[in-house]
Amino acid sequence: MAAADLIGAAVGVLLLVIVAYMLVGSTLSTAEIVTNAQKAVTLQEQTQLRTDFTITGVTGVTPVTGGYMFNCTINNTGKEIISDFRHMDVVVYGDNDYQLCTYNPNKEEVIPGTWTILDKGTETIHLSELDPGEAYQIMVTTSGISPYWFQINTGNGVYASKLLY
Repeated sequence: MAAADLIGAAVGVLLLVIVAYMLVGSTLSTAEIVTNAQKAVTLQEQTQLRTDFTITGVTGVTPVTGGYMFNCTINNTGKEIISDFRHMDVVVYGDNDYQLCTYNPNKEEVIPGTWTILDKGTETIHLSELDPGEAYQIMVTTSGISPYWFQINTGNGVYASKLLY
């Protein structure tokens, strides 16, 4: 009978050790996940703080098939490279409506509701990336609406806007 009590106690202690090990392990992994998430948010905020650009050289609005077109120049005035063009959007306001224009990498094909890079200037370092101090000329083509105002949004949430008239 004493052996049965001893075996029962040993199994009980073993189960307590296993539960404690799982509890400590899950607490440590949760703490690591939270720490990594905080680091990622901090890095994103630092990148966002160093990103800045201005819009200059806005040309007049020209009617095209299916919409309107205008050009402008984006000047990178920040300290961060702007390169994630697929996640950059141009929001256009006109005719009491907003339109989201997405990136079109093919400047040869004019697609309504998109924007594209026309001229990358004199790039020598980081080709196809808008380095600090560089400027790109872009073309925005709306589908249907006559634009009055527009805003360019980068992938990390920095934006600049301009009136067309």
